[in-house]
Amino acid sequence: MKKLLLIVTVGFVAVTLSSFMAVKSNLVGSDKNAAAPTKKLYDFTMTSIDGKTVPLKQYRGKKVVILNTASKCGFTKQFADWETFYKDHGDKVVVLGFPSNNFKSQDPGSNSEIAEFCKKNYGVTFPMFEKIDVIGENQAPLYKWLSDKSLNGGVNDKVPSWNFCKYVINEKGELVAFFPSKVLPTDDEFKTAVGI
Repeated sequence: MKKLLLIVTVGFVAVTLSSFMAVKSNLVGSDKNAAAPTKKLYDFTMTSIDGKTVPLKQYRGKKVVILNTASKCGFTKQFADWETFYKDHGDKVVVLGFPSNNFKSQDPGSNSEIAEFCKKNYGVTFPMFEKIDVIGENQAPLYKWLSDKSLNGGVNDKVPSWNFCKYVINEKGELVAFFPSKVLPTDDEFKTAVGI
């Protein structure tokens, strides 16, 4: 009886240990994916407004300005300012637009409607991406990185407060500055941050 009891106990321990290791592995794996600090812009892959996969490492060696945009906002006219900036400085500084409907539902359209609006009304040629959440429970991983000091090297903890907030990334893919909606590409503080 002792021998049988021992076998049962060993079997139970083996199953329990195996189950524990599987659970631990799953927890470690999910923690790694969810909480591992992403230190560079180049670690992200996004989807363009026309549905193409875009690894952001393709912007390596250039400065990048990231905007959360909207089509029905008081700041929407900034599309023209950022298009002019992109045409003048696109060889060194890339502008990336990320439509969002997070603020008073000011970008309710589909990706194709947003793309058409930007092209027709402002002649936008800088890269635009699919609509994402920039704040809240469904905040896109890119914006989590931009707005969480524990992920971006201690640089910034500000989430967008409205449409057309700006994040500046250096040539190494590191976050270096945040600017609120009212700041324009012609403002001295912004020009200093991008080095023009």
